[in-house]
Amino acid sequence: MGNSSEVTQLLKRLSKGENGIFDKLYPLIYDQLHRIAHSHMSRQSPDHTLSKTELVHEAYLKMIDQTQISFNDKTHFLAIASRCMRQILIDHARKKYADKRGGKEKDVTFIDGILNAQKQQAKELINIDAALDELEELNDRLARVIEMRFFGEMTIAQTAEALDISESTVKRDWMKARGWLYNKLKSRFEIE
Repeated sequence: MGNSSEVTQLLKRLSKGENGIFDKLYPLIYDQLHRIAHSHMSRQSPDHTLSKTELVHEAYLKMIDQTQISFNDKTHFLAIASRCMRQILIDHARKKYADKRGGKEKDVTFIDGILNAQKQQAKELINIDAALDELEELNDRLARVIEMRFFGEMTIAQTAEALDISESTVKRDWMKARGWLYNKLKSRFEIE
């Protein structure tokens, strides 16, 4: 695993448009990306069709496509990688939910029950994403704090560094954002 200063130097070179930097950067942060992917995947059903490794690779490919992003440092890079992973899982859940939507057939076998549970889990993930998008419109920083703390499993200090705010502000935002998200999700699930 590369040290932060080495990664930061590579990110600066990447921001300048230098070619081949992702190939040098990727091995240095692969283990950390894999831990973030593990965090995201731990919230998915055990038989999810994406593996942690596939999620890391998909996020890597997505980040390469977004060459206009300027990364401040290693923490900022990992926060963006976590956001990419979340987007990939949401897209996957939307597709799965759309594929399984249809008739209101009764569960007749054990397998049908498992598939129905997966559909419900995909729907919940979509609801969380929609609520986060709504929070982002109201207060972008609160949404970023949720993404970094919940999805990226970043510490208070890492989140503060990535957002360039104080740790006490992160703690307050974390409390506010969780409360807002809880109320929003509670009302969504009561309606459905």
